[in-house]
Amino acid sequence: MSRQFVTEGVMVAIYGQLLAPAAEVEYIVPYTTLLELYEFRSSDEPLIDNPADDKHVKQKVVELIEYLEEPLNKKKINRALQVPWGKSLPILFGDSVAFTVINAVDTAQYGEYFDPIETELLLTAQRENLPILTDQTDWIERILEASVPVQVFDIEDFDFAVEGIYLP
Repeated sequence: MSRQFVTEGVMVAIYGQLLAPAAEVEYIVPYTTLLELYEFRSSDEPLIDNPADDKHVKQKVVELIEYLEEPLNKKKINRALQVPWGKSLPILFGDSVAFTVINAVDTAQYGEYFDPIETELLLTAQRENLPILTDQTDWIERILEASVPVQVFDIEDFDFAVEGIYLP
């Protein structure tokens, strides 16, 4: 059985270790976070401070977009987009990683505290009863301050989380 996490598409592009986990992992990814990949691809703004690393990450963003646009993967994603909270069939990345795209719906439930993408991630985590995986420490702090009932892991703790030491 694979470990499941709610995360953003860009996290996988930035952190290559997410595609080489110690155990099988499935990432539940709200569709709107995949749309952000297109924005990152065309933006001149750096994603990472180090220019060489930024160039590498932007290349990974392009590769991820190209992979998701392959006909079978695109078909899976488009099916999920037919209904609110629709989920795609898993999109495989090698032997141990799968993406499931979810058509999350921002209900503005957390609009005062979180932006629409953050809200979709939170609602997806609640709906699926899964932990969130992120590198945004300020967001983690705001989740804790707002007492949002979700479990969240910093990407620095990814290996720990994959070992299964979390409550599903």
